[in-house]
Amino acid sequence: MVAKYPNSLQDVIEGDIVGTGYHSLVKQLQNRIENVRRTSTPKIRKRKHQTDDSDHTDEIPLEERAAMQDIYGCIKWNVKFLPCEETQESQQQKMEKLKVMFQHSDANPEEVQCLMKSTFYTQRQHVNQGKSIKCLREEWPFCFDELGMSVHFKELTGIDLKETFIRNLDLKGKRLLNYMTTVCVNKSKKILQTYARLQRMRGQQSGCSDDVKEMILLLLSYFDEKEESMFFYVEDTCLAEEVQLEQVPLTPTIIVCGQSCYSSTRYMLSLDRNLINTNISSFISALCLMFGSYYCFNIHYPSELASTLEFLQRCFFSINPEKGTINPEKRTKVENKNLKRRLNVNPRVLTLSSP
Repeated sequence: MVAKYPNSLQDVIEGDIVGTGYHSLVKQLQNRIENVRRTSTPKIRKRKHQTDDSDHTDEIPLEERAAMQDIYGCIKWNVKFLPCEETQESQQQKMEKLKVMFQHSDANPEEVQCLMKSTFYTQRQHVNQGKSIKCLREEWPFCFDELGMSVHFKELTGIDLKETFIRNLDLKGKRLLNYMTTVCVNKSKKILQTYARLQRMRGQQSGCSDDVKEMILLLLSYFDEKEESMFFYVEDTCLAEEVQLEQVPLTPTIIVCGQSCYSSTRYMLSLDRNLINTNISSFISALCLMFGSYYCFNIHYPSELASTLEFLQRCFFSINPEKGTINPEKRTKVENKNLKRRLNVNPRVLTLSSP
């Protein structure tokens, strides 16, 4: 190994010595082996952001545009054929019907789910063609709603978005939070300071939702990632048109209406600096919509949130579990800004994910 990959092995060894000092060298070696074996993949031509009215990308075959980050975790990313009973005309009719139903608060949920499922082929075609978020929201408004996104996400990944998160939260949430507030606070001054700040903001509030907020904010601190990369805070009375979107990250961002996640009772969601959902009443719903957006709309994890999102993906959304055909230590949903460097999973994600 030293003879064939001298620099690679040296990087791993130095990373273990200079870094935190307690991450598993074996895991890092396994990581390095898998990364060396990994073949390169074509880069996708990403959709354009809303700087003009163009809603199309260059004419490049889909197979050449697809990057590993886009198809990662998906079982039906590119649906090649219409369902047997469907035609282009029937798909268009159903799309128009969904638009009308979205305007009515009393729309039948079961009918919406049925229509969303039967038009999944066309939804994927539009997403994979690189249509803008603005255009997608006009054509498929339910894709940005909790009900509709859950259908799309299930067809795309085979996983129930919110149900899977809540199930894993019941299994692991309390234990993880206890570990963060009893063990991690004694090992890291930064986490201790974050925990003290969160306790002051939380006050006497209790309950599952507040525990989830505390868990997410502590995870960001644990992985040394910035809260403002995931959350953007506005006044609790702020209207959608008053949000200063030019200050919001391009990636999926939860708009918190209030001084803190604890005091807020209303959330919004921004994608590509477009407000795609302006009335989310639950923090857990906002979190699931944010996470689901990365998969439904071919968005790579930003490097600023890579570890937190990867941990949530593995531990709470059950994507890339420990068993399966995909090596669990591969990082394939994170944006790669340096094309000459292959990315691997932060060892702290693997350590914290371990039973």
